[in-house]
Amino acid sequence: MGTTIKDIANVSGVSFSTVSKALNNSPLVKLETKLKILKIAEEMGYEPNFAARRLVSKETKIIGLVWPSIERIALSTLVTKINAEIEKNDYSMILSINSTKSAVEKFKRFQVDGIIIFEENDNQIDYLLSSKIPIISYGHCNNQTTIPYIDVNYKKAMYLAVEYLYKLGHKDISYIGDFSLNDSRQTEKYAGFLEAMKQFNLQIIGQSLINTGGLDWQSGYRATNRLLQSSKIPSAIIGGSYDISGGIIRAVMENNLIIPKDISIIGYDNIPKMGDLETPLTSIGVPVEILAKKITDSLFQQIQNPNSVPLIQKLKPELKERISCAQVKKD
Repeated sequence: MGTTIKDIANVSGVSFSTVSKALNNSPLVKLETKLKILKIAEEMGYEPNFAARRLVSKETKIIGLVWPSIERIALSTLVTKINAEIEKNDYSMILSINSTKSAVEKFKRFQVDGIIIFEENDNQIDYLLSSKIPIISYGHCNNQTTIPYIDVNYKKAMYLAVEYLYKLGHKDISYIGDFSLNDSRQTEKYAGFLEAMKQFNLQIIGQSLINTGGLDWQSGYRATNRLLQSSKIPSAIIGGSYDISGGIIRAVMENNLIIPKDISIIGYDNIPKMGDLETPLTSIGVPVEILAKKITDSLFQQIQNPNSVPLIQKLKPELKERISCAQVKKD
């Protein structure tokens, strides 16, 4: 059996209530006494009982995060930023990569104060609502949602990317991304690219749209090699994700093309790591710091005031300039 508050009280020579107050950082305990108790608790290997804490304070100070995939760098960066925001609010985070239903069941047993879910789907909504725990979901949403969502305006992101390249004089622009119908975020980027090209009266040909069939580095690499072997090579490329963009850069360099002299590149996912690629990449998307803060602030607001958060919050993307795009030279 683990160390209890009573055990610490016996060793410290103080009352049970004094130990409890000290462990909860109460100002009613003198600093000297508090430091002594905390030192003894550490030496005895004391671990707080979150269920007991909840009985007293009605909260465990724990947030659960459901994340079904750990492979993508952009999402792992976002999770790191979310954890930092949670810690700023004196909470801790538990991360689960299990299925949403399994993860939520575990979080219920831990009696977490709130849950963040990535990429929720409609057939789990009723189950999540029955959990009665404040929930915020990050991912593409529909207008019938009953759980608050944080989303990104992907069409606007593609518009800003095409507009930026158009103002630099580019007319032959290709989009390399995953066109899978089961990922609504990717299909919205695809649709946004088409709309932007039409708005700027730019021609759309076979080489304008290259389907990677995936969001990883290899998918971007293979798709770019296919594009560069075609008869019409674009002057600019927009990559659908951080990982895809890394593959694009490698394929372009292996084909002896210089970025941005021979070809300009913009990548989706506005994360600092875009600047650490082989060529620091101009990027489009909601800055990851802003996204993480919006997600956590919304969850804490939902915890404090249930039903006070808008069901859909779409964040505006921003373009971050680096060195991967150049003005088109006029003949």
